[in-house]
Amino acid sequence: MTVTAKSANACIQRAIEQGATDIHFCPYEDEVMVYHRIGGERMYEDRLALTDYVPLLAYFKFSANMDIGEMRKPQNGHYVHQEKEFTYALRLSTLPLTETESLAIRILPQKSLPALQELFLFPQQATLMSQWMRTASGMIVFTGPTGSGKTTTMYALLLSLLQEHSFQTITLEDPIEQPLKDILQVQVNEKSGMDYHTGLKAALRHDPDIIMIGEIRDRETAQFAFHAAHTGHLVITTLHAKNAFGTLYRLREMGISMTDLQQTLTAVASLQLLPTLTSKSKRAAIVELLNGALLERAIEGNAPTEGEGFQPFARLRRKAYALGYIKTP
Repeated sequence: MTVTAKSANACIQRAIEQGATDIHFCPYEDEVMVYHRIGGERMYEDRLALTDYVPLLAYFKFSANMDIGEMRKPQNGHYVHQEKEFTYALRLSTLPLTETESLAIRILPQKSLPALQELFLFPQQATLMSQWMRTASGMIVFTGPTGSGKTTTMYALLLSLLQEHSFQTITLEDPIEQPLKDILQVQVNEKSGMDYHTGLKAALRHDPDIIMIGEIRDRETAQFAFHAAHTGHLVITTLHAKNAFGTLYRLREMGISMTDLQQTLTAVASLQLLPTLTSKSKRAAIVELLNGALLERAIEGNAPTEGEGFQPFARLRRKAYALGYIKTP
């Protein structure tokens, strides 16, 4: 193993030992600052000379099947890291700067998923989402910032459902974060022409009962996904929005009509991950939930309020604080 390979592996190993979800390499003139994201907080880890960072960056790009010579365009890639008996999927992203590139690495442990109930501070919220999954057709949208647990939630819901029933289930992902048994997982690769829209059209020819779309990124995919849900399939997907109510505005911006929302949208779940005092994983999610009559009124433009039975993030945090689940509301 070369010196550079040893340095790269040591970098990943330190991050894993500290429980980091991300590594950030941030060049500044002749040095590079290294940060870890731990428990949602970005923390300083190390400082590298730019001369040491250049071969390290090249090694990571080569390992992730990225173009080493390309420094003018952003690139994405991924590869698998083995640490003792554990496997980690690494998702890499570069961003061109004046003289070099920054690098961000997302660390995705390839371990057994936690039980659905363990993901949330309030188990009754997990129970309600499980009930949504028993709908024969329609669209369920999960929103929240990057790293809030949207994909993990969809995985856990699918596995929970498939323990009880047999469904032809197809996922479209970029990248595939974790291999799942008895589910057809399709790797989206826009470079080769396999984008979400193309993959969705192909998946519909495969007689699916359930389709999971890793992320709706554009109007075309959004409209085709709603068409799939409207024609007898259960579609679950993610979207970036501030909260549950804001999700409806994002969908309207993507060209989804009021009629399609009323006829096809089953539910919206907006996730927020909190550091906890009780969870084994140190973090758990609270969820703004929109379904049924609340969702119908929200689609018509009426913002949900606490008086209607809706629980916004602020109230959920106060509740979690009162129960001793978190340090601050």
